Amino acid sequence: MKQRDRESAPAALGVGLIGYAFMGAAHSQGWRTAGRVFDLPLRPVLAAVAGRDRAAVHAAAERHGWAAAETDWQALVSRDDVQLVDICTPGDRHAEIAIAALDAGKHVLCEKPLANSVAEAEAMAAAAERARARGQVAMVGFNYRRVPALALARRLIEQGRIGALRHVRLTYLQDWLVDPDFPLTWRLERHHAGSGALGDLGAHIVDLAQFLAGEPLVGVSAQLETFVRERPLLASVSTGLSASGGPGRGEVTVDDAAVFTGRLASGALATFEASRMAPGRKNALRLEISGEHGSLAFDLERLNELHFHDQLEPAATAGFRRILVTEADHPYLEAWWPPGHVLGYEHTFAHQARDLVMAIATGTDPRPSFADGLQVQRVLAAVEESAAKNAVYTPVPAPRPAVTPATGTPAGTARTEAQV
Repeated sequence: MKQRDRESAPAALGVGLIGYAFMGAAHSQGWRTAGRVFDLPLRPVLAAVAGRDRAAVHAAAERHGWAAAETDWQALVSRDDVQLVDICTPGDRHAEIAIAALDAGKHVLCEKPLANSVAEAEAMAAAAERARARGQVAMVGFNYRRVPALALARRLIEQGRIGALRHVRLTYLQDWLVDPDFPLTWRLERHHAGSGALGDLGAHIVDLAQFLAGEPLVGVSAQLETFVRERPLLASVSTGLSASGGPGRGEVTVDDAAVFTGRLASGALATFEASRMAPGRKNALRLEISGEHGSLAFDLERLNELHFHDQLEPAATAGFRRILVTEADHPYLEAWWPPGHVLGYEHTFAHQARDLVMAIATGTDPRPSFADGLQVQRVLAAVEESAAKNAVYTPVPAPRPAVTPATGTPAGTARTEAQV
């Protein structure tokens, strides 16, 4: 490299990843891609990945482009070439690792849901607040905020295109647990996962409801159900959503499905359904938001499209119209392909990496913050409390700091999400 090029090149941001399975692979893709697509003020460098299985973590490092591998997450956190720790472990390790990394002076990205309990999430949010005073940032990995069509939906709602909100409807359905002989992976054990479909899928749609509406949920009424209460014990390490069972059976200690209603701070009504036992639905996240002047609709399995109905148009021509979200002035699209050339699921992780790097470089607060993650955790806890009381309406404690309905941004917080 020429001397002039070295002097003008962005400074390196060393990333350390803890966990290398499904989410680890997705985050690796995002870190590899973000700096090659977006013009970033810092250059993400894949410094090291950590996992307990020596052979598997070294193979993951080779496959995904990490420069080094560690079998101890504490060793990764202490590395001088790691400035940002990315946590992709099961939920029972999130609090311990995130707090240690923040206390060690690192920036942190943590996969959703933030923790397995409100108490853990509160401790993490407090650690993030302490670290913020030292110039560090912490963000939760709710990657669906980074779907360009959903970022555009947020923009339209902020602009008042559908008026005051009336109804928010969200479903997230999968079918990978339909087979009663699917084995007992960590996602089906409460001490590892915290909850089942509620935390795995419900956390996403709760976050999206509050993100798009720009206001918090203040109460819920819920039902949870576990349809298959025993499953074969795991025969080997699971990968992604695939696994093989062995002899013996174990108890499923999380929910298979969650159904709940909610009320937003403005009085708008919300409905939620999350299930991993919906035959034929692979990753069906769908939403519809109705306001006084129009509606928006989205389907993750058609993630480059947003449907918009303007109630103020003449009745003779009014109706839902399809917006192909691939224009250069749509959120995040300035860095990608010509109009009509669609993006996919993996691009959300590049957008997530982009936003976090920009927040670090500019000294602004990334969203969703650990405080946002704590608010989602409080909603999930209220859902479980309501379900335990036969769907009794249960208030959600107010978020701190409060979310302002106009923007969804805590007072004094700068927003960093691209063009949103």
